[in-house]
Amino acid sequence: MQLRYAATAAAISLSLAGCQRTAYNNDDYSAAPLQAQPVPSVQSSQLPPTTGASQFPAAPTNTPNAGNQQQQQAMAASAQDVTKESMVGSWKVSNGGASCDMFLTLTNLGSGSRGGTRGCAGELTTMGSWEVSGKQVILKNRDGSQIGTLYKTADSRFNGSTASGQPLSLSR
Repeated sequence: MQLRYAATAAAISLSLAGCQRTAYNNDDYSAAPLQAQPVPSVQSSQLPPTTGASQFPAAPTNTPNAGNQQQQQAMAASAQDVTKESMVGSWKVSNGGASCDMFLTLTNLGSGSRGGTRGCAGELTTMGSWEVSGKQVILKNRDGSQIGTLYKTADSRFNGSTASGQPLSLSR
């Protein structure tokens, strides 16, 4: 038994031997103040007058997603009520002609609930969470940025689009 205590004491002594306090000796540094450096003189002049024209290009008026935005507005106007609890579970996803699976849970993740996809392509591969806002279901990536929007269009069916404008639908 004494051998055990002796071995423990020896181990503690060896481990503490490696702990040493190191400090810098301030006597090695001179305490002389720094010398001021010259500063060049400041010049001033008038800025040219603004012409009223923006330095940024005009936004395009006919974007490829313009039709998609109108379609989203129409779906939002006729969307059915949706609850988080009704969304939980497994969904079949159709995205731009391809299909995959989506899984939605009520486990909290940031401001939404945890969700994910399997076998999806594009933006949906980054899905990490989802939330319900009014009649809208918002899909988000792992950084919390919106990657898709869906509206309930029928029992067990949601339609919408990804952030890039690809058509998106969920069904059971």
